[in-house]
Amino acid sequence: MMQRAVDNVLAVTKESVKTFTFESLNNIVRFINGLSALLLTILPGKANILEGFHGWELRPTFRGPRFPRWMEKGASSFNQFIHELSVDSDTSSVDYSSGEEDDHDGIYPLSPTSQSSRVSRTSTQGNCSWHWTDWIAYIFSWILLPAKFLFGVPFHLFHVSYMRQSRAPATPRSPRPLHFHSIKKPHAPKDHVVYRTTDRRRGVIEDLHLAIEIFIEAIFDMFHKAAYFLLSPTEAFKIIHGWFTSLRSDVKDVHPGVSDAYVTSTTLGSDDPAVTERKMTIYQSLNTDARTCQDVITEMGYPYEAIHVITSDGYVLHLERIPRRDARKAVYLQHGIFDSSMCWVSNGVVGSPAFAAYDQGYDVFLGNFRGFVSREHVDKKISSQRYWRYSINEHGTEDIPAMLEKIHEVKTAELKISNPDEETSHEQPYKLCAICHSLGGAAVLMYVITCQIEEKPHRLSRLILLSPAGFHEDSTIVFTAIEYLLCLLAPSMAPLVPAFYIPTRFFRMLFNKLARDFHNYPAVGGLVQTLIGYVAGGDSSNWVGVIGLPHYNMNDMPGVSLRVAHHLAQIKRSRRFRMYDYGSASVNMELYGSPEPLDLGEYYGLIDIPVDLVAGQKDQVIRPSMVRKHYKLMRDSGVDVSYNEFEYAHLDFTFAHHEELLAYLMSCLLLVEPAPKHQSSNKTVKLKKKGQQSL
Repeated sequence: MMQRAVDNVLAVTKESVKTFTFESLNNIVRFINGLSALLLTILPGKANILEGFHGWELRPTFRGPRFPRWMEKGASSFNQFIHELSVDSDTSSVDYSSGEEDDHDGIYPLSPTSQSSRVSRTSTQGNCSWHWTDWIAYIFSWILLPAKFLFGVPFHLFHVSYMRQSRAPATPRSPRPLHFHSIKKPHAPKDHVVYRTTDRRRGVIEDLHLAIEIFIEAIFDMFHKAAYFLLSPTEAFKIIHGWFTSLRSDVKDVHPGVSDAYVTSTTLGSDDPAVTERKMTIYQSLNTDARTCQDVITEMGYPYEAIHVITSDGYVLHLERIPRRDARKAVYLQHGIFDSSMCWVSNGVVGSPAFAAYDQGYDVFLGNFRGFVSREHVDKKISSQRYWRYSINEHGTEDIPAMLEKIHEVKTAELKISNPDEETSHEQPYKLCAICHSLGGAAVLMYVITCQIEEKPHRLSRLILLSPAGFHEDSTIVFTAIEYLLCLLAPSMAPLVPAFYIPTRFFRMLFNKLARDFHNYPAVGGLVQTLIGYVAGGDSSNWVGVIGLPHYNMNDMPGVSLRVAHHLAQIKRSRRFRMYDYGSASVNMELYGSPEPLDLGEYYGLIDIPVDLVAGQKDQVIRPSMVRKHYKLMRDSGVDVSYNEFEYAHLDFTFAHHEELLAYLMSCLLLVEPAPKHQSSNKTVKLKKKGQQSL
């Protein structure tokens, strides 16, 4: 009777404390959200900044702007995820919406190369190390160690049960077979989106709720056990004895630390690829969204293949592929600054250029520049200063050549295998088109021009450049201030700040979780969106939506080298599209053959393939006037060039779903034809000779 009365008092008190604590926290969050909404009402220019930001609401409510529907988890409330902690987030089906009931099942035959596809760099790093809230509970249990001996309170049992409830067994994920999933089609004629995914991310506020609940549960569990032992002293000795015998085994069971997994891999392009086992160390994802491009592509039901490419200076690049091995037309997509291949698949099946090109019969290759915080290099012990010591030069003369040569090697070998009776020809057996955004556009132009100067084949049949970098003098006062600071401070900053990135996993995890909170609390997210828009000159891109995407995860978040930023500042100051100026006439002379860097704009006449330039009328990062400058120089140099404008901001070319842009890109791809053979003009010969002397 007494025990029941004590239990009732403790239960009521515990729920009261929980309610008071959670309501206090909610009121603080509401206050912050409301204050953000108030600031938004007085900040100038917010209408232009948020214009076109689909689904955004400035009212201080808890219903935030949505992710693209295919990336949504649905509700993310604390009550829901606390009851779903034991659900395995890796089991999900892919559903497409259409007005017709039509199931399509198909299986792609597995090849040695597809079986060797890279296990996701981050999604496989997900099941073993502890969440920070787990450490709180674990440390708290040991802080109360004296109580364990005094009262026999087995706090480790609470910790063990929580740990077992809050995550699935730490077993490595095996590579998924490449196949089309069964497609279910609900009755939603215009809703062509995928609405079930594997995003199990929690925000900082949700984690704080969980940590508080764990703390309160532990405190009241202590009082409950103490009261129980006082009222039932004979049971205390039994529990103390059982605690001493089971503590060691239980703690070992729930504290795996890190786990080693063995995955199979093969070498792409080998005649007889030998299957080997690679030892991989797998880490807990800490409830962040750590999906990669591989996860997205396979979840959409498309085949996937990863190719490791090593540049001549030792950088390991990840060239990803949606393969059509027998296709004689291929497309190479290259991302821009602070980005990755995720941008080309981020809008799901019906809104992504990569999937649209594949559906049109293209073999799709997704390039990734060097510049991830994982710092993959042949030298495993490379320092941060050495790794980040590169400019746009290396993107255009190392990264793109390495990836395109690997594409050439792979496609030539596959087409030879699929057509063994075909007569040997010196002509390239496939046509390759490049679609590049922002910095990727500047790098591919540098690649084509330097290849022409050095009289090397560039493998490309057409260029489609979306808001390409290269000219930047027409920009905002913010970019001008950054230009002056970089040009002034970059030489002295290099030893201390080699790149702009978040250096530790903890702060990258925090960044990833805050991005979730920006969506849960719309006024806070709106304020962040507005401030980023100010820095970007009022560009109305969905900045908050982009930083919430999985490629901004704690393992492989993209960064930007200080030299890349300095190179862009040099281009802006000089008003010319030039290669990197090393600041020393002797070094420039050694590399370029002249005291000044190579001016790429002077060599546009060497471009021997069609170029399609696309500008965004709302783009304040690279304004339409700067894209038109590319166009005028190319047109005056005799390049087969076209120019188009769309009513987009800078990131809309990749992260927004626009049917008109996809239709335009596909129409450009369909124009790819064999390059006509022609004699080089006298002007072209002179340009090549001049460039060879410079290089």
